[in-house]
Amino acid sequence: MRIFLTGATGYIGSAVLDALLKAGHQVTALVRDNEKAARVLAKGAYPVVGSLADPESYRPTADAQDGYIHTAFDDSGAGVPLDRTTIDALLAAARRPRTSGALTAGPRFFIYTSGTWVVGRSSEPADESAVLNPIALAEWRVEHEAMVLAANAPQLRTAVIRPSVVYGGDKGLIGDLFKMATNGLVRVVGDGNNHWPAVYDRDLADLYVRIAGNDDASGVFHANDEGDESVNDIIAAISPYLPHKPDVRYVPIEEARSKMGPLADAMALDQIVRSTRSRAIGWNPSLHSVAGNAARLLEEWRAARA
Repeated sequence: MRIFLTGATGYIGSAVLDALLKAGHQVTALVRDNEKAARVLAKGAYPVVGSLADPESYRPTADAQDGYIHTAFDDSGAGVPLDRTTIDALLAAARRPRTSGALTAGPRFFIYTSGTWVVGRSSEPADESAVLNPIALAEWRVEHEAMVLAANAPQLRTAVIRPSVVYGGDKGLIGDLFKMATNGLVRVVGDGNNHWPAVYDRDLADLYVRIAGNDDASGVFHANDEGDESVNDIIAAISPYLPHKPDVRYVPIEEARSKMGPLADAMALDQIVRSTRSRAIGWNPSLHSVAGNAARLLEEWRAARA
């Protein structure tokens, strides 16, 4: 299939790009500049230099695609309205007649990236059917999810993927833990007994590929390794693989909010998440915890930083 991908040089998007290419798909990647274009071209994708804020910059290319995967998010401060603009533009492209170049004649698909923070606190296992109670940082995603899901139709299959905390490489919240631990001081919001549902970046990417290739896959899909690990579990697991045991400072939530804003509540969120619908379509993550793969993940982190 020909697939249009946003965020192809980002943390999630770069893993998705690799997985799509490995699966044999032709990927057109929206990038912001020539440097990023060269990076995706070197991988085997077709770059289009454009902007989420200017749908006309990529509209002609988008019209030729069989499917659309949106992983990008602009963190400049205008991310929420730009996300809405991108959803509108890609759904419009998906509804227009294909121009020359599409490889299939069947229904198109659109996959949107959300996150399990929309579920909110869940001390009991919460799967895709859970009633949403989003933290402040993720409240806006509820409306955007609803827009995508409402667009599902006979000629347009739509899906929402909710990744948990992503690990792998040197980025993300768990990558930040590795960095702090290596530097000798880990700051934890709250008491550290809260659970972070998590997913390996390559396993997450595999879920995107599975949904793209499954004509029956629509609706919401969680991406979580179901390791049910607390922040303290993760820190304890990586400590033996460091030159020195790191000090851990537990930051009261009020102090963290004054310094970090809404992110503090995300860091302290306690969640137990299940991926029932994802597993029903055959998704089975290769890694089932951070703690159980601490040595490997630390080596990945060091290699990525190098």
